Amino acid sequence: MGTPGRAAIELTAVVVAVTEDEPRVLTVGDGLALPSGPFASGHRTLQSGLREWVERQTHHSLGYMEQLYTFADRDRAGGDPDARVISISYLGLSREVRAVGGAEWRNWYGFLPWEDWRGGEPALINSLILPRLFEWAGFSRARKQRVELAFQRWNEDFVLQRYELLFEAGLVPEAAREREVRNPLPGLAMAQDHRRILATGIARLRAKIKYRPVVFELMPPSFTLLQLQRTMEALAGLRLHKQNFRRLIDQQGLVEETGEVSTETGGRPARLVRFRREIVEERAIGGTKLPLSRV
Repeated sequence: MGTPGRAAIELTAVVVAVTEDEPRVLTVGDGLALPSGPFASGHRTLQSGLREWVERQTHHSLGYMEQLYTFADRDRAGGDPDARVISISYLGLSREVRAVGGAEWRNWYGFLPWEDWRGGEPALINSLILPRLFEWAGFSRARKQRVELAFQRWNEDFVLQRYELLFEAGLVPEAAREREVRNPLPGLAMAQDHRRILATGIARLRAKIKYRPVVFELMPPSFTLLQLQRTMEALAGLRLHKQNFRRLIDQQGLVEETGEVSTETGGRPARLVRFRREIVEERAIGGTKLPLSRV
C-alpha cells in the first residue's frame, strides 16, 4: 500500500455587494485574489473558520452566507504529486463598506467582461472569443456544440461553463500552468483558481435570484423599485422589462411602501419601499420567483 498523500483544507469566500449599479466582489492580494485561508482545528465549524479568515484579512464582517462548492484539482497544490489542497468555497452577500487591511472591492465584470450584456452583446464575443474558439474547435463537432451552447445560445447562468471552455481552449492566462498561452483574452487573471471560483459564485447567484429573495440582502433598509431592478440587472448582466418587473414584484407581495419618497432619482420623486421579511414565514420561498424577464 502506498503512502497516503498530504491534504490541506482551505476556505475561500466570494463576497458580493452591489454599489452604484455595479456588482462588486471583495478581493485581497492587490485585488487579484479572493479572501481565503486554512481551516484550523480550533474553528468550531467551516463557516466560523471562513468568517474568521475574511474578517482577519479584510476587517469586514459577513452577513448572509452559504456553502458554494468544493475544489480539489491536483494542480491547486502547485504541482506537488503527493499533495492536495481542498478548497471549500462560500458565497456571501453584503452591503459594501470601506475595505481596509489591503482588501478592496472590484467590479466582477473586470474579471469576466464577456458576462455583462446590459448594453447588448459585448463586442469581444464576436470579434475575439468566437473566432478563437472555433479555431480551437477545428473539425470537432462536440467542441463546436460546446462553443455554440456557451456563447451563441446565451444563458446567463452558464458562467462557469464559459470560463472553463476558455480555460480548456487556452485563452485565459490561468491556463498557462498547463500550456503556453498567447494573447489571452481581456479580463483580469486571478491567483490560483480563484477566477473559476468567482465564476461559480456568479453562476450560483444568478440562478438563485430567480427563485429566492436573496437579492434583498444586498439592498439598504429602504430603496426604490428602480434601485431594486438595477441591482437585479447588475447581477444578471441583463436589462429587464420595467413594467413586467414591477408587475411581478407587486404580485408577489415582496415589498411594502414606507410612506417616504426619494428625491435622488433626478426626476420625479420615487416612492421608497422595504422588503417584507415576514413573507418568508407567510409562504414557501420557492414560490417567490423573482423575475429576470429580458427586454
